[in-house]
Amino acid sequence: MKYIKKNDLQINSTLYEFINNEVLPGTNLQSETFWSKFAQAVHELAPKNKALIEKREQIQKKIDEWHKENFNKEFDKKDYKKFLKSISYIVEEKGDFEISTNNVDEEIAKIAGPQLVVPVDNARYALNAANARWGSLYDALYGTDVISENQSKKLDKQRANKVISYVRKLLDEIFPLESGSWEEISKLQVDSNNLALFINDKKTFLKERDKFIGYNGEKNEPSSILLKNNNLHFDIIIDSESTIGKDDKANISDFIIESALSTIIDNEDSVAAVDAEDKVKCYRNWLGLMKADLKADLEKNGKKITRKLNPDRNYIAKDGKEIKLHGRALLLNRNVGHLMTNSSIKLKDGDEIPEGILDAFVSTLCALHDFKNKNNSRKNSFYIVKPKMHGPEEVAFTNNLFEKVEQVLNIEKFSIKVGIMDEERRTTVNLKECIREVKERIVFINTGFLDRTGDEMHTSFESGPMIFKGEMKKSTWLNTYENWNVDVGLSCGFSGKAQIGKGMWAMPDKMGEMMKQKISHPKSGANCAWVPSPTAATLHAIHYHKINVFKEQEKIKKRQKAKLDDILEIPKADRPNWPVDDINRELENNAQGILGYVVRWIDQGVGCSKVPDINNIGLMEDRATLRISSQHIANWLHHKICTEKQVITVMKKMAAIVDKQNEKDPKYKKMSNNFEKSIAFSAACDLVFKGRIQPSGYTEPLLHQKRIEKKLSL
Repeated sequence: MKYIKKNDLQINSTLYEFINNEVLPGTNLQSETFWSKFAQAVHELAPKNKALIEKREQIQKKIDEWHKENFNKEFDKKDYKKFLKSISYIVEEKGDFEISTNNVDEEIAKIAGPQLVVPVDNARYALNAANARWGSLYDALYGTDVISENQSKKLDKQRANKVISYVRKLLDEIFPLESGSWEEISKLQVDSNNLALFINDKKTFLKERDKFIGYNGEKNEPSSILLKNNNLHFDIIIDSESTIGKDDKANISDFIIESALSTIIDNEDSVAAVDAEDKVKCYRNWLGLMKADLKADLEKNGKKITRKLNPDRNYIAKDGKEIKLHGRALLLNRNVGHLMTNSSIKLKDGDEIPEGILDAFVSTLCALHDFKNKNNSRKNSFYIVKPKMHGPEEVAFTNNLFEKVEQVLNIEKFSIKVGIMDEERRTTVNLKECIREVKERIVFINTGFLDRTGDEMHTSFESGPMIFKGEMKKSTWLNTYENWNVDVGLSCGFSGKAQIGKGMWAMPDKMGEMMKQKISHPKSGANCAWVPSPTAATLHAIHYHKINVFKEQEKIKKRQKAKLDDILEIPKADRPNWPVDDINRELENNAQGILGYVVRWIDQGVGCSKVPDINNIGLMEDRATLRISSQHIANWLHHKICTEKQVITVMKKMAAIVDKQNEKDPKYKKMSNNFEKSIAFSAACDLVFKGRIQPSGYTEPLLHQKRIEKKLSL
C-alpha cells in the first residue's frame, strides 16, 4: 500500500486522491485546511474511542465473574440488578424530557412507511433502493406469492384478474366510495375539483373527498389520478393503449404507490469493506448518490441499460397549482460502530484510524454536495444511523464526534442527525439516557431487532447454556424489549418528530407470509419497518394505508409500561436434558447459516446474502445474524451441551451441503474438497471455537482478518 504523510497522518493514496479529487471540489473546502483540521480532530477523538472499547471489556469481565461466582446459586434478580448498577452497566435514570430535533424531513417525522436497507458497495442495488420510493402494485402482486404461489413471468390472464380484483378490494377499504365498488368503475374524471367515478353512467365520489389531491392529463381524460391516505400517495395510471389498460373497463393500467419512504445506505453489516480499496468503493457510491449522478450499467432481457436516480413526480393540484413529489427515498447512511479500525489511515502513534470516525467525516463530507442541490434532504440535514453503541457514554461520544465533524466541515451544529441502533442490552436498559445524550439530533431508534440476541447471549455467556435459537422469539426479554423501546421513544416525544423502527423481514421470497405477519409492525407503534427489496416495500406500504401509526401511538402511550426486570430475564435453559438429535439439528441449522454467509463474505467480498437454510428457504443473512448463530454454538460448547468433535463434524457436513447449494455460482469456491486450505471454512470455525473471546461476540474482527488473508492470496 502507498501512504501519503500529512499532518501526522499516513493516508492511503487511494483514499487521499479520492477525497482531494472527487469529494472536496464543489464543497468550498480547501484540501490543506480540511486535512489539517481533520488530523487534529482524529487525534483528539481516537484515544476516547479506544478507552470506550476497553471499558466494554472491563464491564464484560465483571459480569462474567459475577455469573461464575453465582453459577450454582438460585438466580436473584434483585442482587443481579444491584450488581449491574454498581458497575455502571445500568446508570441512574434522570427526569422526563422530550427530544428537540429540528429540520427533520417529513419522511422521518410525519409519514409512516417501509424502510429499505441496502449495501452501499453495490451501485445497482443502491440505485434500486433509492428509486424504490414508488413501486407498481400490479407488478409486486403479480410477481410474488401474495395472490398465489403459481407465479408466471408470462402474462397469465387468470392471475392478472386476481391481482386486479385484489387491488380493487383494497381501494374499497382505504378509498371507499359514496356508493358502489371500485370493481364496478368504468370511468374516472375530475369534476369541480373532485374525483368523479362512473358506474354505468351513474356518478359517485369518494366518501372522503379530500383524499383526491391531484391528476395528470385533461380533467375529462386524465392520464393519472393522485390520491392520498395516511400521508401516503397512491397514483392510478390510466392508459387505454397499454396491455392491461385496454382490457380494463376503466382503462386503468397500473397503481403506482409510495413505497420505501426512506432507505438506509449501509456501510456496516451488509458490506465487506476491509481496506482502503473497499472503503473508497463504498464512499464513491455514496458520493454519487449525494451528487445525484450515480449510474450503473447492466443488461436486462438482452438489452443494455443505464440505471440512474429517478426524477421527481409532477401533478396538477385540484386548484390548478403544481404538485411536486419527491421521486426517491430519503437516504440515511449507516456508519460502522466504535469497535473496528481501518488501515486506510494510520495515526501518529501507528494505530489504525477508528473506522467509525473515518465514516462520520467522509460520509458527511460527501453529503455537503446534497446541501447544495437538495436532491436528498430538503432540510439541509444529514442522517447517520449509528449501530452497536453500548450505553449513554458511547452515545455521548457519538454526539461529540458529530459536533467535531460539523466544526471541521463548517456546517451548522446539529445538521448531522443520529439514529441509535439498539443491538446491545446495555443500550436497551439505558435507552432513555442514551436518547438524552443526543436529544437535539436524534431521529431514529429501533426495537424488535432479533440481532440483539447476539449481545443477549454474549453478555450472559457465563450464566449457563442458552435456550434454542427459535425459542428466543418467545422469550420474556425479547417481547419486553419490543415494547420497552416503543414506550421509551414515545415518552421522549418521538411521535411526529422521529422514527421508531422495526426489524427486517428475512424471507424475500415469502411475500404472502410477510403480508400476514408484518402488519403487526405498524400496529406496534413503529412508524417504519425494514424490508429486503423494493417489491417488499411496495407490498408492506399497504399495511400503512390500513393502519394509522400515529393514532396507534396515542393508544400505546396509555398502556402499562414495559418493565426493566423483564428485560433482565436471561434466556438460559433450566437444567437442559435435550435429546442428541435435537442438539444436532440446532447445530446444523446454525452451521448452515454461518457457512452459507461466511463463504461468500470471505471468498467474494459479499456482505449480505440470501442464504438457503436447511429447507432451501432463502434467508437474508448479514453480520448480525452471523453473530447470533456463532455465539449460540460457542455458548453450547462452553457449557458442554455439545463437544468440539461434534461441532466440527456438523461444520464439515454442512459445508458439503452449502457447496451443493452454490454449485451454479461460477465464482464459488468449494470448501469440502480441501477443508485445511479453505480460508472461508477456517473463518467459520474460528467464529464458533473462538466465539467466547470475541469482543461483545462481534464477528467483524475475525471476518476482516480472514478476508484480508484471502485478498492477499488472490
